[in-house]
Amino acid sequence: MQTNESSKLGTGNSVNTCIVVPCYNEEPNLKIEDYQEFLIHSPHVLICFVDDGSNDRTGSMLTEVERSHTVNVKVITLEKNVGKAEAVRQGILYCNENYNHTLIGFLDADLATPLSEFVRVSERLVNGISFAFGSRIRILGSEIDRTAFRFYTGRAIATIISNLLGLNVYDTQCGCKVFSRQLSVHLFRDQFVSRWLFDVELFFKVNNLYGKKVGLEKMEEVPLKKWIHTGNSKIKLSYFFKLWIDLIKIRRKYKVMGAGLWKKADKHTIQ
Repeated sequence: MQTNESSKLGTGNSVNTCIVVPCYNEEPNLKIEDYQEFLIHSPHVLICFVDDGSNDRTGSMLTEVERSHTVNVKVITLEKNVGKAEAVRQGILYCNENYNHTLIGFLDADLATPLSEFVRVSERLVNGISFAFGSRIRILGSEIDRTAFRFYTGRAIATIISNLLGLNVYDTQCGCKVFSRQLSVHLFRDQFVSRWLFDVELFFKVNNLYGKKVGLEKMEEVPLKKWIHTGNSKIKLSYFFKLWIDLIKIRRKYKVMGAGLWKKADKHTIQ
């Protein structure tokens, strides 16, 4: 993992929120102007881009953003592609080690979920909530733009996942999730089973850490006001068949681990 050490980590004292953005060949999708506009008005937010072994101009584009915003942007470069799960994990590990934030989360690079929506979701981490996540629910007044294929496929997968979790979660796969720093340390300490279904693992980990009853009190699903499908998904159609294998692996792992996943952690003191 490489970073541009020209950025001064000491400025991390002024950062209260970190947004990890995994990037793999995102040259046609990066909305540089949107990121820059957001950074101008958000001095206490750090965006940590993780270049996941891209072989297009993604790296050079991110470097330019970092040069323009040395205090609020950090670019981490992974030499080879490791998948979204590990890219996000590496970004969160780096931020937790180098900055003094209170909130941290991740967001898709194409900004299908706008940065303003990330901020709105993060504002729900109050009154004991330590994990808030966006949900692409079509309700009155929302702008949720998904193709019919992705909508119905997503609903089928989400229903099965919810049954596996035993939770009434509408959308486990939305790429907008925010955590308290303290909780993120536990959730991202170890590598994930799946490269793409790590979102599901996060819910299993929260359940195992707190217990289902307390876990429900710590999480909040937040309907998004806006989500726009870009049409450039990195997941191949064949993966919709492979994901069932990943789901079985995840279920087996956390069923065996049970509530003793973090025996050294005091679930009552983790905020």
